[in-house]
Amino acid sequence: MESFLLFFENMPNWQKLVWIILVLGIFWILEGYYALIKFKYDKWKHARTNFLLLGFVIMINLVFGVLTAGVFLWLDDSQFGLLQLIELPIWLELLLALMVLDLMAQYFVHFLLHKVKWMWRLHLVHHTDTHVDATTGTRHHPFDFMIRESFAIIAVIIMGMPVAFYLFYRILSVFFTYFTHANISLPLSLDKALSYIIVTPNMHKFHHHYQLPWTDTNYGNMLSIWDRVFGTFVYDKPQNIRYGIDIVNDNTSDNISYQLGIPFNKSIKTKN
Repeated sequence: MESFLLFFENMPNWQKLVWIILVLGIFWILEGYYALIKFKYDKWKHARTNFLLLGFVIMINLVFGVLTAGVFLWLDDSQFGLLQLIELPIWLELLLALMVLDLMAQYFVHFLLHKVKWMWRLHLVHHTDTHVDATTGTRHHPFDFMIRESFAIIAVIIMGMPVAFYLFYRILSVFFTYFTHANISLPLSLDKALSYIIVTPNMHKFHHHYQLPWTDTNYGNMLSIWDRVFGTFVYDKPQNIRYGIDIVNDNTSDNISYQLGIPFNKSIKTKN
């Protein structure tokens, strides 16, 4: 187990980039053969918008990488955190760390992004996509991403987790981000069964419905248990889903300058 985690601790940046490209590429291809919704759109034009937003996220991630490295150096020196207070098998510590990261850096912050007015205006950019596919997983306003990463660092500090745990979480998170947004059709019985434990493509698509109440459900990224525990889980008929958001015009979905300006656009009236 320790050698397994050591691999992620020493994983060079080029391998992380390859992992992102590989996972996104696989789901991009699968969408062409097993599509949940048969879109009539320019897939490359749509992807360009989302990849431009990904570019901003990558640049911000470099900055947070330096900050996170400093946090881990401090944790190693101070021995701060809950995991430092208890002695558990390493696999159980890893599991607890992943669950806390998924709860705080995914579910909880995602809940706040929907409930706090200024956060919601940032998060709107993710919901304006009218053709949800694998690339939608990369579609975040830069300030939205900064908030998410801040909560991840808070979770790291609370748990006092080693860097290998955090990096393994990031690798898993990349997979689930593209998996849950991918426009793929799993057998309904399989998708439903998996949704008792993990977030599935169908489950997450309800969150991308264009209006309430579905918009404010299924906040999870990896584990579906948080939505079930906190009463935000929903599962209905996928054919009833319509993508986009009802307070922003659909025809702005691929307009990158418009999307970046959404949080500051006073003509867009939010629910809060």
